[in-house]
Amino acid sequence: MADSGSKIGEDDEVPGRVKEHLCQPCLSKDKQTVADKFCSTCNEFQCNDCSNVHNVLTILKSHKLVSVNEADVASISVKMKALDLCDQHQHSFEFFCEDEKKLCCSKCAIVNHRKCHSVVEIEKIAGNITSPISTLGEKLKEAKEAAESVARHIRSSKNQLAQDIKEIQVKIIRMRDEVMKMFADLEGYVNKRAETLQKETLENLTKKQTQNEKDLVDVTSCLETIESIFKNGTPVQKYIAEQKMESNVNALCRNIKEECQNLEKVNISFQFDETIKLPPLPVTEHVSGQLQFKFHHQGDVNSVNMMMKLTPVSSIDLKKTGDDIDDPLYTGIDFLPDGRLVAVDNTNNKCIVYNEKLQKVGSYQLPYKPLSVVVVSEEEVAITRGENYNIEFLHVSKCNEISSSRKCKVKTKYYSICLKDDKQFVVGTYDEPRPVRIVSLTGEEHDFCVNFPNKSYSIDTSDCTYIKSSDKVVITSRDEHTVFIYDIKTDTRVVVKDDQMQKPRGVAVGPSDTILVCCYDTKSIVQITQRGQILSSFKLDMKWPLRVCVSRDKSCLVVMSMCLGYTNMQKFKIS
Repeated sequence: MADSGSKIGEDDEVPGRVKEHLCQPCLSKDKQTVADKFCSTCNEFQCNDCSNVHNVLTILKSHKLVSVNEADVASISVKMKALDLCDQHQHSFEFFCEDEKKLCCSKCAIVNHRKCHSVVEIEKIAGNITSPISTLGEKLKEAKEAAESVARHIRSSKNQLAQDIKEIQVKIIRMRDEVMKMFADLEGYVNKRAETLQKETLENLTKKQTQNEKDLVDVTSCLETIESIFKNGTPVQKYIAEQKMESNVNALCRNIKEECQNLEKVNISFQFDETIKLPPLPVTEHVSGQLQFKFHHQGDVNSVNMMMKLTPVSSIDLKKTGDDIDDPLYTGIDFLPDGRLVAVDNTNNKCIVYNEKLQKVGSYQLPYKPLSVVVVSEEEVAITRGENYNIEFLHVSKCNEISSSRKCKVKTKYYSICLKDDKQFVVGTYDEPRPVRIVSLTGEEHDFCVNFPNKSYSIDTSDCTYIKSSDKVVITSRDEHTVFIYDIKTDTRVVVKDDQMQKPRGVAVGPSDTILVCCYDTKSIVQITQRGQILSSFKLDMKWPLRVCVSRDKSCLVVMSMCLGYTNMQKFKIS
């Protein structure tokens, strides 16, 4: 503002009073210097030193400089935009009431503030301002930047909304085209199949028709002969005819009787599968899909309450021992109800038991390569194996003695395994088009009523677990860097991808039924909600974490690394 450097409160009508203006560039440097010039282009009062820059810089030489006395005060004061006028009396502010912290004109000082103890002239205190007006300018600049940021955000949101709407329209059009193509393909297939059936059926009917016509001719001919002999023949002729034609007549009658018994009515029809619903049902009944609006807020109290903290308890390195053929490679691990651990060593064909301090207390040699293990009851575990399509059950006593108890034959290649309930397992497959199946404890196999993608995982590229409380299946996909959460009740899924989750491997159900995922590349345990929100990521001091398991009371967690020659097992307390 042009007159921000002038002494405030002067009035042209007061005789004998001389105006003094301060140099505004000097004021910005916290210096008070009397102004000698006024630049109408810069709209500033300036001292001689500051105004000399107009003679140095070419770009400023066109500015109009006049002495302070020649400055048009009226035109300058208007820049205040009436800020220096009292709203009530429209007089210039001359005083400041320090008691009420208010600016006053001469009338305000007499009428409203005569009882106040400290009413001072603005002219006397203006030079003692500790917070120059430039501070207000900085605050306003910050506010302006924030407002502009809000404006940019709103414009971006509007543009994104328009883009989302366009994408929905494109998606619907593409879906319509795909459906139309599907029906066109279906029409071609049905027509071709119907023509084939028609051709085959017509050939069969033509054969029957030809035979029928021949039989009809033969019957008619025999009937005419018999009737002629019966009317006109002698007894001898009648006897000969009866003996001669009886077998032919019997054969004809049998043929025609068979034709009557084998008569078929040919119909052909086409029906949609009962799951396909078409108009005149409402659109919401026959179109699968939802239009969703999602609003994202920073922070979620419930999510914060579910975040876990891991405290290291113990750690051991697993090395080749005297009875091992090769370096150990543990591919499965689970907690027994009493806190012991049971693990399977794939390279050395072993089932091993550890106590709560991660001390080895039991071992059992297996005649096959184990893949994964799950605890079934207090003294029984189940193991998947890489050959012979079997799930084997072992008895693990309280004294850490292990023995084989039974086997159940299956027809699918299974890798990961977990309990669904007290009668069934949820098992992850490999080299199979169905990624997850259900197997009873006696070996009966069946599928979930879920539209899983027709995708086959190779061995050790996927793991699965089951959340009993919400009837959900969780599948990790190592090569896609993705975790899939399938809701069995609604046949829907949540897809989780994040930079914190690279090459997800083992998966387990953690505290508050959150999902814990071993991430191979990021060397971490990532905690995810059932809605797919990442709650926390815990960096591990180990290479290549492969498997994770959680104790029954959700108080402890064990992570197993995977690398031939470097296998590590770490135990953590969960809080």
